[in-house]
Amino acid sequence: MDKEEKIVNTDNTESTVNTECTEHADDKATKANENTGATENTEDAPKEETLEDKLTLAEARIAELEKERLYKQAEFDNYRKRIIKEKADLILNGGRKVLEAMLPVIDDLERALQHMEKAEDVEAVREGVDLIYKKFLKVMEAQGVTQMDTKDADFNTDFHEAVTQFPAPTDELKGKVIDCTEKGYMLNDTVLRYAKVVVGI
Repeated sequence: MDKEEKIVNTDNTESTVNTECTEHADDKATKANENTGATENTEDAPKEETLEDKLTLAEARIAELEKERLYKQAEFDNYRKRIIKEKADLILNGGRKVLEAMLPVIDDLERALQHMEKAEDVEAVREGVDLIYKKFLKVMEAQGVTQMDTKDADFNTDFHEAVTQFPAPTDELKGKVIDCTEKGYMLNDTVLRYAKVVVGI
């Protein structure tokens, strides 16, 4: 049964209060506060665990990145050393292919020299030397080396080096190459040696 309590008012009248209802209300408020505290505690705990987990994951990631960095650095050092070695080998042996191609020409020259000692026909010797010369040009062409054609060409500083100027015999030859004192050569699309020429003025 509900408990009732009489209270004397200031005007000497009595009021009846249900104390049990008040006690129930107080109990509910206390439980609500306890539940709120419990909820707050349960929310705080996972947050602390999540931060610790994040810290652990971050440390693991940092260690992984550091390991990867060391691996990449070692790989780059090996690559750099290999490139340096390859460049050194290229400098020392880069002309091997060209030199091997020239060896047969040297053999022909040696045979020609031996033949000259006994030869009486100068014309035959000249023809033999001419054949060796043409063979040598073919070997050079196979390596990408070609002669510049300077006959009646317009003077061009990209390919020619003027050693002197000479009065042109005709107006058409002014500013053109009228003589070549030293042939020029191209290596593929680049100048291997400039042609030394006489320019008409």
